Amino acid sequence: MNPRRPAALALTCAAALLALTGCGSKGASTASSAVAPTTTAMTTPAAVTADEHANHTTLKVAVGATVTVQLHGTYWSAATSSAPDVLAPAGSPTTVPSPSCRPGGGCGTVTTSFAARTAGTAHLTASRTACGEALNCSPDQRTYDVTIEVTG
Repeated sequence: MNPRRPAALALTCAAALLALTGCGSKGASTASSAVAPTTTAMTTPAAVTADEHANHTTLKVAVGATVTVQLHGTYWSAATSSAPDVLAPAGSPTTVPSPSCRPGGGCGTVTTSFAARTAGTAHLTASRTACGEALNCSPDQRTYDVTIEVTG
């Protein structure tokens, strides 16, 4: 028997285990920069958090899931749902400024959560006009839109 073969098999198994570990998750999942800026489907666990990297994508969640939009920068408006019967607000939006930010810097987050109530499709949208102190956003930086497909 080749002495290198068990080591190679062990490395292959370890790599596969690491890849599978990344697929299963407990609690919240974050849409990452790996999500393409085109329509992309992603099955999610009971809770998912989407940030700027999820802009212009499609996320799939099951009825009962919680979808949280957390946008970095206090210049963002709170996200709203285009179909509250499908994706209803869950609590009040929160704005948390960063403690180390200078006044007017816009550092911090704006977070809004939604509950997936029934099967259907909803858009979660937010907007801003300022991208920093006295800095207007370019047109492609002004809107946030994520499509959420809720499955039964």
